[in-house]
Amino acid sequence: MTGHDTPEKADGGLYKWSALLVVVIGTFMVMLDSSIVNIAIPKMMNVFGSDLETVKWILTGYTLAMGAVVPITGFISDTFGIKKLFIGALGLFTIGSFLCGFAWSTNTMIAFRVIQAIGGGAIMPVGMSYIMQIFPIHERGKALGFWGIASMSAPAIGPTLGGYIIQYMDWRFIFYVNVPVGVIGVIVAALLLRETPLKPYKGNFDYVGFISSISGIVSLLYVFGEGNSIDWGNVKFPLILTFGLFSLLIFVVNELTHPEPLLELRVFKVYNFTLSQVISGVTTLAMMGGMYVLPLFLQNIRGYTAMETGLILFPSAIASGLMMPISGALFDKYGAKVVTIPGLIIVAYATYEMSRFNMNTAMSTITLVAALRGIGLGFSMMPVNTAGLNDVPRHLYGKATALSTTVRSILSALAITFMTTMISTKSSDNYARLTEQITPFNHASNSLVKALQGIYMKNGLTQGDAQGSALTTLGKMIYAQAYLDAMNYVIAITVFAVVIAIFLVLMMRSSKKSKNKEPEKSLVKGEVLDGTGSEPRIPTILE
Repeated sequence: MTGHDTPEKADGGLYKWSALLVVVIGTFMVMLDSSIVNIAIPKMMNVFGSDLETVKWILTGYTLAMGAVVPITGFISDTFGIKKLFIGALGLFTIGSFLCGFAWSTNTMIAFRVIQAIGGGAIMPVGMSYIMQIFPIHERGKALGFWGIASMSAPAIGPTLGGYIIQYMDWRFIFYVNVPVGVIGVIVAALLLRETPLKPYKGNFDYVGFISSISGIVSLLYVFGEGNSIDWGNVKFPLILTFGLFSLLIFVVNELTHPEPLLELRVFKVYNFTLSQVISGVTTLAMMGGMYVLPLFLQNIRGYTAMETGLILFPSAIASGLMMPISGALFDKYGAKVVTIPGLIIVAYATYEMSRFNMNTAMSTITLVAALRGIGLGFSMMPVNTAGLNDVPRHLYGKATALSTTVRSILSALAITFMTTMISTKSSDNYARLTEQITPFNHASNSLVKALQGIYMKNGLTQGDAQGSALTTLGKMIYAQAYLDAMNYVIAITVFAVVIAIFLVLMMRSSKKSKNKEPEKSLVKGEVLDGTGSEPRIPTILE
């Protein structure tokens, strides 16, 4: 089959975008589920009669299972094919969602969430790898831009949809909503998707890498996933962290010496790929300012409900989603730097404005700044990742995307832990500093206490009780201000992270593939993208 057959080319064009739609639906389901379940945690505590420490494993177990399954996706897709793995993963995620809806206790919910996560953990890296294989290099930016709509918009839509379901429907529909979509997705994927070339299995599976990667990644995600609740005085956390780091050390040594490594770490020798991972790590820290800290501000400080918070953040998700395919198309035409740097400048400006939010900031202003930030993220997130993956040899896409997803999972956990720790530490320092000013000689605080005391006495409290309530209220007001100042401080730090990311983007090299539009082999019928039609050889840099 040659690239000169026009009908097949037309079929190829239709197939590529149809296959992309299937992948986007699967990715959207997984990303939506990751954020929507958070809203149902208080409801599940009541239904199952469980405490927070136990029910937290509904979230933690899901995260750990997803982290554990990602490294093996490259091997499975190479050995059995991406189509089979994608259908199996989507099917398992759908079955897990159905079982979660039937859960009758906390323990069964945790078990069913793990089943759900095993499928969900494979969908994202496999979906990205499939897109990289079916689209020629000059269309990958646009394709991954459309794919990025799911990963950027779903986390913001989750709280709004979850809040609506909890308020007006049975909470179990949070899981059931995945079932019909998943079933249709499996059927369409089985009928539509084409299988990828397989790599013969020679019986040399990387067992050491498999065990060490699971133990290392799960240990790190467990510790860093605890965030602000890490008690370093408890010997458990240092021991688990040490075990995790030791396991990863074994994993790295093994992967660099094994003939068929589970994750090809030598891909890090590809300059643009490595730099793209560093940039993604830095921008992840900045992104968490909006995805993690801003909801805390809206709910804990401003007192909005989860659904109201979701509605405020919804325009930012729409803005980010709309910009993703646009940035991808611009990347295909002009390269990563031209698209990413303006996007990061917008993110830096919007983040700075976000660091100035206070108790009197209008809701419309918060929504506008968040939407502006969403536009910047839509322009800056996907082009860098695409540029990095474009420089990876085609037959390593599966392992490269698995490696990229693994790195992103660990960096996201690290970013959340950093932010929660900084907020906790800074809010304690701020509270101590502010309370030092509450003295008998402080006219402003004395006047406020007397005014509050008068209000409480008018409501029927005695003078002594009214004074105690007034002091308690003042303490809450001081803590809220201390917490707000801490959040603003942490968000301001992420502005510097964005500036660093801008300089790192400037260091990226222009890809020869992108620049010369070198053809390479594709899965699409009638499209010969490599000129020779042969599988590209690994460059000596990886040998």
